[in-house]
Amino acid sequence: MDIDAWVWWLIGAVGLGIPLVLTAMPEFGMFAIGAVAAAVTAALGGGVVAQVLVFVIVSVALIAVVRPIANRHRDQRPQHRSGIDALRGKSAVVLERVDGSGGRIKLAGEIWSARTLDADSSFEPGQSVDVVEIEGATAIVM
Repeated sequence: MDIDAWVWWLIGAVGLGIPLVLTAMPEFGMFAIGAVAAAVTAALGGGVVAQVLVFVIVSVALIAVVRPIANRHRDQRPQHRSGIDALRGKSAVVLERVDGSGGRIKLAGEIWSARTLDADSSFEPGQSVDVVEIEGATAIVM
């Protein structure tokens, strides 16, 4: 059984597509597209040297062009803060007097224990404060 070169290139493309799916590394997809381009070259009667050159040129061109664009888009995604990181910088309302030794605030719809960043300052009920840090279950406010 004699298999044409273009079939081998397609088998190679599928082989490169498997790690793409398993590892989510887009470079494997670019190599798979290069293998498909080499398969087309083989189907059109191109020699082995032409097939390998097409594979290398298409793969390298895709990596050189697509990868920087993908990195730029990845860097532009908004960073979503979650957990206690999302609470830093939020405003809260004082429920019970807050000073250096403690107190209570309403932060993001929940009641938190709180203390002031500056031990000498204090805030009275109804005042608005900003959360600077979260230490355990205590919000540090100013």
